[in-house]
Amino acid sequence: MKSIEVRVPHSLERDEVRRRLDTALVTAREEYAATVGDIEAAWEGDDRLRVLLTVSGMKFDGTVDILVEELVVGLQVPGMAALFSGRIREGIQERLGGLIGSQQA
Repeated sequence: MKSIEVRVPHSLERDEVRRRLDTALVTAREEYAATVGDIEAAWEGDDRLRVLLTVSGMKFDGTVDILVEELVVGLQVPGMAALFSGRIREGIQERLGGLIGSQQA
């Protein structure tokens, strides 16, 4: 397993970040159901979202922590997927940056 950490700045209130993340999960479950399968997600307290998903038989375990000025994504990337960790990191930065209106990635 390889660990990836991605930090994405934001200027939103925590409740707004949670709302946007919840909405994005609904969309992701609909859009990626055929390729990813089930996306499990649950809030652990007010500031941490745990996400579990399987892609091509590989299990990904991640968290999204809402801090005052940034989101911190921690992701455990299995085996062969670690070869694509740079692309995975860029994809997370791009998607979350667009979701929370970040001007930086």
